Formats: sequence, C-alpha cells, structure tokens
Amino acid sequence: MKIAVPREIKNNENRVALTPAGVHELTKAGHQVTVEKDAGVGSAIPDQEFIDAGASIAPDADATWAAGELILKVKEPIEAEYHRMKSHHTLFTYLHLAASRPCTDALLDSGATAIAYETVRNSDGTLPLLVPMSEVAGRLSVQAGAYHLQRSEGGRGTLLGGVPGTPAGKVTIIGAGVSGMNAAAIAVGMHAEVTLLDLDKNKLRAADELYQGRVRTVVSNSFEVEKAAAEADLLVGAVLVPGARAPKVVNDEVLAVMKEGAVLVDIAIDQGGCFAHSRPTTHDDPTFEVDGKIYYCVANMPGTVPGTSTHALTSATLPYVMKIAEHGWAEALRADDSLAEGLNVYAGSLTNEPVAEAFDLPHVAVSDVLAKV
Repeated sequence: MKIAVPREIKNNENRVALTPAGVHELTKAGHQVTVEKDAGVGSAIPDQEFIDAGASIAPDADATWAAGELILKVKEPIEAEYHRMKSHHTLFTYLHLAASRPCTDALLDSGATAIAYETVRNSDGTLPLLVPMSEVAGRLSVQAGAYHLQRSEGGRGTLLGGVPGTPAGKVTIIGAGVSGMNAAAIAVGMHAEVTLLDLDKNKLRAADELYQGRVRTVVSNSFEVEKAAAEADLLVGAVLVPGARAPKVVNDEVLAVMKEGAVLVDIAIDQGGCFAHSRPTTHDDPTFEVDGKIYYCVANMPGTVPGTSTHALTSATLPYVMKIAEHGWAEALRADDSLAEGLNVYAGSLTNEPVAEAFDLPHVAVSDVLAKV
C-alpha cells in the first residue's frame, strides 16, 4: 500500500504521525511510505532518519497527499488541506468532527474514507489511540495551569504547592478518566490540594485507593461542581463522551462564584469544550479572560511536547496502521471490531451517530458500509 505522511500545519503542531521505526516496519512489510519534507523536524526527527528507514521524501504537501492511498496525520485537516482530500484516500488521524462542521462537510464532499483515532474503542470501552495523548494532555493541563496562575500571566499569583507556613493551592478536576487521573497525578506531585469529581463511583474508589486520602473524591453533580469550583485556584475540565460534543459542566453560575484570577484549563476543547465560554486557542495565544477568570483552551496541547507525544502516538497507532496497510481498510475493519468503531466517514456519508446528531445530518451504520464494500 502507498502510505503518505504530511507535515502538520496546525498552529504549533510539532508532532508527526509516524516515526522512523514505524516507517521501517511498514517498508519491511513491502509498503511504500512517503513523508513530506521536514515533517519530523518539530519532533527532532530529520528527513535523513526517515530515508534511512526506507521512506521517500516528498518536496511539499501536494506531492505528499498525491503519493498516498492511506494518509496518516496527527490532527484533523484544516481549511488549507481540504482540497487535497480525494475519494481514493483513507485518512487515519484525530478528527474530533463533532466540534467542527467545516471539517465534517469537507470530508463528506471529498468522498474520502476517514477513520478517527479517538473513536477506535475496545470491547471494555477503552480508547487505545486516545489514551497516550490524554495522558500527555492531562499532565500538561496542571503544568499550564500552574504557569498561568502566576500574576505576570494574569492569574491569582498562587503557587500550587505553597511553601511551609502558607496554604497550598486548590485544584479541582472534573472527570476521573485518563486525562483527569493524569492531571491529578501532577497536581498531587506539586503538593496541591486536589478535588476530583466524576459520575462513576468505581473511578472515584480507584482514585481514593491510589492516593490514600491525598485526593478528595466527590460524586459529580451541579451542586458539588459549583462548590468545588468556588474553592479552586485551578479548574481542569476532563470530560469525555467518545465521538460526541463534550457536555457543558461549568456554566455562568459556576463561573460567577469562582475566584478572581482563577485559571480554567479545558482539556475537552477538541470536542467543543466543557466550560461555558470555552473556545479553541493556540500555543501562540493560549489564554483569554472571562469575568476576571483565565481560560486556557489550546486544542492541541500535546503538540508542544512532540518529543514525547510523537513516539507515544506511533507506538499506539502502528499496529492498526499495519492492519490497514496489509488488508485494506474494509477488511481490516471487518476483522477488528475496535478499529471498526473508528470509521467516521465513508463515500460522502457519516458513519458516526454522535457527529450526525451534533449537526442534524443523516448517518449510515458501519455494519451496513462493511457489508457492501
């Protein structure tokens, strides 16, 4: 199969969808890999390493997309890339379509097949291709929040860990999934006072057992969210509904009771955000203020630590890439129910029901698609 890896062009997106190790595995199996010039530079991977692993280097994005049947990316296509998507392409990347009608429409218009990393789902409900980036984003959320709590950045001027004789800062985390638990790990490591909210008591029990009282666990409801947010110096939103828009768990009433200069980090921004007023920001301009509170809503947080993120991502995606390359996307999906969950778009039709509901569009079942192709 012909596989192409374009350079990411989203703001400060320094990851690349494939490492030289991945190239080596694919070319060893007889597949052709084309990597766009300088695609790996942001991840400290020079072109020569891809060449040594067996890839060809294309001079630009047009040549790269034209060389591939299977297109491997990290982030969803942006407007400058829409015209390159063709009906013979299979696109394998993070899509987060429920947060972007323009990208959804562009994919439908292109006729391409699109498989989303974030909706590949195991039988136990885990999301194997989202987990590594959720781990990174969760850990970064507290680092970023701690930085923007500095008075020079507009925050309250609070040191999360405090010092002897002063109280520690208070961190509230909504959501005890992968990103929320990783946020808790860093907040505890910084010696902050941590409150973790979730609807799932089993997740809260696991957190309580792990931290032995260092994290206060609370069953989430509107009353408890408002109470914990009012105390927080840093509020982290880590709410996920796979493939769907994130629910708004912090409304204007909650925002009104929060401290002046408190920081809100919305990890769910890729799926539309879980706070009122959340809107995507970039690493170049990461924050904005609402009613005296600082919002951090960078939509590609792991892109700022590509040395970690690129290798973690390829380790997770490569087994699925190999299946698609070996058998074609349709046969690979028929043989792997987890991978079949990732199909979002086929031949101008949506196959992801939550995305269809978000935009009031029709959809077809994945099983119906696989029965006829």
